[in-house]
Amino acid sequence: MSPPATAADGLALHHVGVRFGGLVALDDVSLRVPPGRVVGVIGPNGAGKTTLFNVACGFVRPTEGSLTLDGRPFRPRPHALTRLGIARTLQGVGLFAGLTVLENVVAGASHTARAGFAAALFGLPRSDNDERRLRAAALDLLAELGIGKYADAVPATLPYPVRKRVALARALIARPRLLLLDEPAGGLGADDVAELADLVRALPGRDDGCAVLLVEHHMDLVMSVCHDLVVLDFGKVIAAGPPERIRDDPRVTEAYLGADVPAEGSAS
Repeated sequence: MSPPATAADGLALHHVGVRFGGLVALDDVSLRVPPGRVVGVIGPNGAGKTTLFNVACGFVRPTEGSLTLDGRPFRPRPHALTRLGIARTLQGVGLFAGLTVLENVVAGASHTARAGFAAALFGLPRSDNDERRLRAAALDLLAELGIGKYADAVPATLPYPVRKRVALARALIARPRLLLLDEPAGGLGADDVAELADLVRALPGRDDGCAVLLVEHHMDLVMSVCHDLVVLDFGKVIAAGPPERIRDDPRVTEAYLGADVPAEGSAS
């Protein structure tokens, strides 16, 4: 059994501020994503959600404040995230058009290959073993996400919801400890959102105990899958806590929700 999480575990943002010239995108924002938890970031358009996501990914450097990972100073670099056990999906699916679904997913685990560049270049046995291992893992993951039959298809031939699942599979094959999801429900219908909710709820229970930072507009989704929510408005945190508390916060209602949100289905 793994030891219980402490306050230092996981990803944390500490009093982060981001300014673009005279524009304040984030102002004194703090949050934590502990192991095994799903933390959502919501807010109206222009609230700073995308900037926050980009800070966590390393696309944007904070003007003020700091980040830590397991209590240690953390300066994320996009190309190095997977080696730290962090994976991400972006608003666009970002699949490689010239690769099959299976090849796209395998590409997400290339950093885990045991064989080096020379072994792959010269087709040495160790490289072949790596390829077989990764292909088997990718096929298992595609089957788990209900899209195994599309393994040999190319992305352009697939419905958009299937491509979104392929992008999720490509992130998950790296067995991340933390998954950063940027509006995964964008462009999905009600049935697909419901299936996505089931997938996200199951992530902390996977063998690798994947935590999730979810930036999303879809209120039914975040209210049903998140253990904790952080609400931004004009770059500031105006509320933070479990969904049931956020739902009843008048500041959130005024800033973003504008209507009652169904009470059932909150993550426990």
